[in-house]
Amino acid sequence: MKPYAATVNATEYPPHLKHKVIFETFENLQPQEAMLLINDHDPVPLRFQFQSVHPDQFEWEYIEQGPATFQVKISKL
Repeated sequence: MKPYAATVNATEYPPHLKHKVIFETFENLQPQEAMLLINDHDPVPLRFQFQSVHPDQFEWEYIEQGPATFQVKISKL
């Protein structure tokens, strides 16, 4: 079993597309699947947005917390 159903390297997208791609990827996950988010800064604002849009529907686990790279496992409940 693959640890992640999808990976989004946010550094590869222009700023105006990052959250759109991340949310579309999350919405395409099946329950109990996870995606890996790779970013060049701590995506705390994105976590707050997830809590607003998908309350109680995801888990957020840091895999790597900088200083240069942040990796977050986002699981769909």
